[in-house]
Amino acid sequence: MDWLLQRQATIEKKLAKRHLSAGGLVLYDLSSSYFEGTTCPLAKRGYNRDGKHGMLQVNYGLLTDARGCPVAVSVHEGNTADSTTFLPEVQRLRTSFGVERMVMVGDRGMISQKAIQEMRDSDGIGWITALKGVSIRPLIEQGQLQLGLFDERNLLELSSPDYPGERLVACRNPQLAKLRAHKREALLCATENKLEAIKVRVAGGRLAGQDAIGVCVGKVVNQYKVAKHFELLIDETSFSFTRKADSIAAEAALDGLYIIRTSLPAAEMAGADCVRNYKSLANVERAFRSLKTIDLKVRPIHHRLADRVRAHIFLCMLAYYVEWHMREAWRELMFADTDQQAKATRDPVAPATRSETALAKVSQHILDDGTPVHSFSTLMADLATLVRNTCRTPLAAADAPSFDILTTPSAKQQRAMKLLEQITV
Repeated sequence: MDWLLQRQATIEKKLAKRHLSAGGLVLYDLSSSYFEGTTCPLAKRGYNRDGKHGMLQVNYGLLTDARGCPVAVSVHEGNTADSTTFLPEVQRLRTSFGVERMVMVGDRGMISQKAIQEMRDSDGIGWITALKGVSIRPLIEQGQLQLGLFDERNLLELSSPDYPGERLVACRNPQLAKLRAHKREALLCATENKLEAIKVRVAGGRLAGQDAIGVCVGKVVNQYKVAKHFELLIDETSFSFTRKADSIAAEAALDGLYIIRTSLPAAEMAGADCVRNYKSLANVERAFRSLKTIDLKVRPIHHRLADRVRAHIFLCMLAYYVEWHMREAWRELMFADTDQQAKATRDPVAPATRSETALAKVSQHILDDGTPVHSFSTLMADLATLVRNTCRTPLAAADAPSFDILTTPSAKQQRAMKLLEQITV
């Protein structure tokens, strides 16, 4: 592992040269994995994405090309904020990898206003991100975004003096709006049910005292995170609550609405392509899922030394690099969609849909040749049945000649191996 870590910079530089082009997209996102142990200096408590609250963790950022093919990984202390890792990665792309012109894509929590200002002052760096929810409402209140325009379309461009030299691409997804409205109503109802139980206890004299009532109410509203939508009245012997209709309506107006923010002029990238490229961050999320779950299992981390942790995560990234190419080669054999070019013409705002061919694979679990469709793990397991046994005849002497018996591959196994031979990097 020490040998590998010494060569990380060289390997990543070659991967960047191979997969990143001048002026092309570079995707970046940060994730975390939890630790077993307490002595590693990188292990800190921070925002945990694994659901392991209260445990030590390490953060790591992944750079990929537009397709999600990984080229570099960086490791940070577990309490490092996402936005503080972004500019060092931009600098690394320029100084270490020699990429002078690029378009960085990061989520709304990754690319901060400070980072935007520094990129604006640097030639050759474009970026695509999204506005946070709190930044969208002022655009509506100031009349710069007219929600009525979404009655006839789901995407429109606007500009604002608050974002000089930038383009804002506003999108509204009706299906997402319905989903969020349904989720909010479910949370409101769940909160009301528990608040009603507290109200009954107070009315029956089983719960009294403003502080005691407040503690019980606080636990409920903190659980469902909708306290802003309730008017709560608490005194020593009574408790009541009502919904804030205005607050709920104001939030509902933003359901399904999001705004992409970019420095790229329309001549370089159309608004629809800005949305598609921002959504390509899902490719990085897919990489994190493969790293963390059944395929590569980067977590939990057991190493004590910081450099061993860095080497461990770099090794997992290299393994995913191999897996990524294998998945691309095996698309026709797996549940994956083979019509990749169709993504460039689909509605960028509408929910992602699979092609008819991919849907047929999912519903029937059978390919056109009658053989079963595979996941990556089941296809690997199928190929693992190919073996070579070195044998000798019964009762033969130790120095007697041996011979090999090879498993005869099935047609599916032959096709899988042939597809791997077509990989070019």
